Amino acid sequence: MKGKTPILVGLIFILASFPLFAESIKLGFNYPKSGRYKDLGLQQRLGAFLAVEEINKAGGILGRDVELVIRNTRGSPERGVSNTEELIRQENVNMVFGGASSSVAIASGKMAKSLDRIYFGTTTSANATTGSEGHDHMFREYPNAWMTANALGHFLRENYGDSKYFYLTADYTWGHSSEASIRNFTGTTDESKHPHSLTPFPNAHMRDFSRALEEAEASGSDLLVLVLYGDDLVRALKVAYDMDLKDKLQIIVPNITLGIAQNVGATIMEGVISTTPWEWMIPYQLDYPRGRAFVESFTEHYGVRPTSTAATTYGIVYQYKDAVERAGTTDTSALIKALEGHTYSLLKDEQQWRAFDHQNLQTVYVVRSKPRNEVVKGELRTDFFEVIGSLEGEEAAQTLAEWQAERAAAGKPPHL
Repeated sequence: MKGKTPILVGLIFILASFPLFAESIKLGFNYPKSGRYKDLGLQQRLGAFLAVEEINKAGGILGRDVELVIRNTRGSPERGVSNTEELIRQENVNMVFGGASSSVAIASGKMAKSLDRIYFGTTTSANATTGSEGHDHMFREYPNAWMTANALGHFLRENYGDSKYFYLTADYTWGHSSEASIRNFTGTTDESKHPHSLTPFPNAHMRDFSRALEEAEASGSDLLVLVLYGDDLVRALKVAYDMDLKDKLQIIVPNITLGIAQNVGATIMEGVISTTPWEWMIPYQLDYPRGRAFVESFTEHYGVRPTSTAATTYGIVYQYKDAVERAGTTDTSALIKALEGHTYSLLKDEQQWRAFDHQNLQTVYVVRSKPRNEVVKGELRTDFFEVIGSLEGEEAAQTLAEWQAERAAAGKPPHL
């Protein structure tokens, strides 16, 4: 019997080294399953699921399976915070990601920091996320309002010169920062010449959009900038179309996704100018093979095309995997160091997690919605956008001095 003991001990040690016995790596996914951003949330969920499925089929992360632990924010910052606390304290997740609203991402990220977990912001665009409210545990993959406004501003200055602007803006963090950024880059800071109207958030009604659009029509402006997102943008575009404003004003939207375009419809979207960091047709237009492979796999799995929100969560999961494997650990402080300054290419051209603010630097594309007949002739009738301009991430983003000025104005230190 004594001779068998070392054999048994060795066998147990060998078996315990297999992934079957390794604790899974848990990713907390904090997203809007319901509420105004539910369509964006669905795409986020599908992108995250696909990444986890692919990674697990390829052997996981450091030989450990990856598990998604999901919570519904319902678009509420308070809910996002309580979800984040529950995911970390009760579910013991290794990191948390999500947020289709900047207010949700900012509040949830602060809770994650207090519990020493990284929080990856997904479709959060307010400058504050990695600016005045940024901290060392927050990483934002999506371009911020400054970056999209800079790209859009370059295009509008070159093509629309001294046109008169009217801004219709959602009355919350992202709306305010987006309008301010676009005004800055288009030279339209004089509100007496380029007026605006605010609509309530999150409880805007159709009458609110009708009132604001009537003001836009009466202003004599050339360009109508709809600083809205999600369902609010869908409804405002439909009201503008019903009022025949598309024949009178060039409509500009700071950010667009395929999901929003589909909800609006090809007829109403035709000619609308916007920006995006990624949509499924861009890897084909600009020849990004890994991006095309993602599109084809996503479409085969789900029967729909991926949007930029799906690409964002897909990329975040893969970037977390990459950071863990480069650091050799899931320890939060080690992962922060592994991410800071890291450059990579995945679904498009080069991207970087900038060290001083944790903003992801990536190319922002200016796109125009195609004529309806071109959209509907394609497979799944989703070929909405053509790239008409772009600005590389480093040029689009704030400089260190500009970022520190934003921090100083908010009474924050000049570093994370």
